[in-house]
Amino acid sequence: MTPDSRPYRSVLYIPGSKERALDKARSLATDAIIFDLEDAVSPDAKQSARDTLKAALAEGGYGRRVKIVRINALSTGWGRADAEALKGAELDAVLLPKVDGPEDVQALADLLGPDTPIWAMIETPLGVLNAAAIAAHPRLQGFVAGTNDLAKDLGSRTRPDRLPLQMALQTMLLAARAHGVVAVDGVYNQFKDEAGLRAECDQGRDLGFDGKTLIHPAQLKIANECFAPTEAEIDLARRQIAAFEEVQKSGQGVAVVDGNIVENLHVETATKTLAKAEAIAALGE
Repeated sequence: MTPDSRPYRSVLYIPGSKERALDKARSLATDAIIFDLEDAVSPDAKQSARDTLKAALAEGGYGRRVKIVRINALSTGWGRADAEALKGAELDAVLLPKVDGPEDVQALADLLGPDTPIWAMIETPLGVLNAAAIAAHPRLQGFVAGTNDLAKDLGSRTRPDRLPLQMALQTMLLAARAHGVVAVDGVYNQFKDEAGLRAECDQGRDLGFDGKTLIHPAQLKIANECFAPTEAEIDLARRQIAAFEEVQKSGQGVAVVDGNIVENLHVETATKTLAKAEAIAALGE
């Protein structure tokens, strides 16, 4: 399964310093894991966390889960050492926090060497304003919305509809889609609030995000449901493709399904829906 076809419905943060959590992650129904060396690790545990995480990655057992490591920002005293320590590690990408522009991505690329894909946390006002240039960097493979840090920098209030963040979220998505980059929504902090989580996942899916970052395994089921095609969407996609193919064969001008015109763009969306459903089914969940 290529990075482009992998599902990213659920992207779970796991502290890189906690062996028990690293072990449990091997059995969780998450599409991707962010092994965190930044916020989840105290300053006095940074070095030991690198060693613990490298040992866990070397041991393996994470199966088809995408393995992403979030390092500390390169402006800190730990980021460069994180990047150096991860050379040759068994991972799929390195996630860089506090990305303000493409030069930050390039600085990490220079440290990692030519092969490791890079993801960027978009969590600062400059990062949002420069999202298109960041997404255009040839090493950049994914965006993660850092909504908590962004709200802090904006001075915005917390609202269930996330109205103060909508321009930032949509700017990230426009940049990601313009350059073929994966885009994952920010975390929902109240991990026991299932209704609130579902509402925010539904909103993120409606906006166009590929999935959601999560802070607790209890959030996995809802995220996996919300960011997967529904049975109704799969059925409609099949019928749209079949109807369009039929009119193409017969030489008719327009296909119609459920009273709606079906054109090339609808078939393209339908094809992507079926491909995503097939990729999820291949995971056996």
